[in-house]
Amino acid sequence: MSLTTADILKKVRILEIKSKKLASDLFTGEYHSAFKGRGMSFKEVREYAAGDDPRFIDWNVSARFGHPFSKLFEEERELTVMLLVDVSASSLFGTVNTTKRELATEIAAVLAFSAINNGDKVGAILYSDTIEKYIPPKKGRTQGLYLVRQLLTHEPAQGGTGLGKALRYFNNTTRRKSIAFILSDFLDTGYDDALRVIGRRHDTVGIKIYDVMDQRLPDAGLLEVEDLETGRRQWVDTGSAFVRQEYEGEFFRITEYANNVFKKAGSDLLHLRTDEDYVKVLQRFFISRNRA
Repeated sequence: MSLTTADILKKVRILEIKSKKLASDLFTGEYHSAFKGRGMSFKEVREYAAGDDPRFIDWNVSARFGHPFSKLFEEERELTVMLLVDVSASSLFGTVNTTKRELATEIAAVLAFSAINNGDKVGAILYSDTIEKYIPPKKGRTQGLYLVRQLLTHEPAQGGTGLGKALRYFNNTTRRKSIAFILSDFLDTGYDDALRVIGRRHDTVGIKIYDVMDQRLPDAGLLEVEDLETGRRQWVDTGSAFVRQEYEGEFFRITEYANNVFKKAGSDLLHLRTDEDYVKVLQRFFISRNRA
């Protein structure tokens, strides 16, 4: 069922109110502490003074003038947050509370308004197995509302998933160091190299969103199931313990793959089931970053 303009505006407004409240009441301090100060930009050189960190001596300038000079850095006051959101067909799946796509949209809205509350820029890349939409980073409430509206209404042209392609596109379009949140069920593979490249330049955080039935099949006898991304249908005997065990084993194999790829890239990966409280998961993550 397609949404009317009035339905869309109502949903955007509800998400804005909820997201802004969470962003201001719960996440402002944690967000600020977790990410502010991680980006430092070069300001100037000055003559070396007692107490300066010797690691920041500018040896070229020092050699030219015959005595030591130090490089000075300042905290980058303005950050850029990019949201890479998986809008492939598998994101439409959900059996408890909400679909993966709806939950990703809500989390993206909270992250967007957390950034906006701190005066940061926020942008987004919506991807399937192609780049569906690129929203350049900007500041302000209007940008937040536009981003939320696109997440709510965008209908992907393709059904598959290609995270590697989205990461390469992000790397090519985003020169300045950014905070990249990747919201996906991470069901695809082959994004190792692309993640390692952006992990060197950007502060990268994955949020794996999954449904309880992504992990476990119910014991419900013979069921006809459809792969949302390929349209392929097949009968599955969910009454077989072996079938259920193999299904769960595949979930853990693909999850372990994502864990390893993010670890090797020096990036964080959070795991969030659709029936869990994402607020607590994000809070724990922000607080752990502050202690790191």
